Amino acid sequence: MLKEFKKFALRGNVFEVAIAVVIGTAFTNIVNSLVNDIIMPVIGVLAGGTSFKFLVLNIDGVSIRYGSFFQTAVDFFVISFSIYLFIKLFNYLRGRESVPLKESPHPNKEVLTEIRDLLKEEKVSKVKATEEERSFKVRVK
Repeated sequence: MLKEFKKFALRGNVFEVAIAVVIGTAFTNIVNSLVNDIIMPVIGVLAGGTSFKFLVLNIDGVSIRYGSFFQTAVDFFVISFSIYLFIKLFNYLRGRESVPLKESPHPNKEVLTEIRDLLKEEKVSKVKATEEERSFKVRVK
């Protein structure tokens, strides 16, 4: 049993995951510091010296902490953007520039295009038939 555990623990994937967790934790601390210590104070100064964390709306004894929500939303966007930049940097350093995503064609695109064109033709022919009908009615009267 000890040999199996040693074999499991010394596999490459376990070490890679452990390293990823440690780096992820450190990265989270850096991004949280960036948001809490740099970005939010600047936004607070621009908004009139208000700290968003403590903005509260009291309605009938219920506190709605919308400032905390705003803080969390900013955290999310900064973290998402930071991860995006980190992945681009990582791919660049590995020598693999990120390739822009192409729109993959729908497997039935040709069929759908034909159906669309047929519907347009049918609509046009119905309009022409209606105009001819009106014209005929006017001549008959």
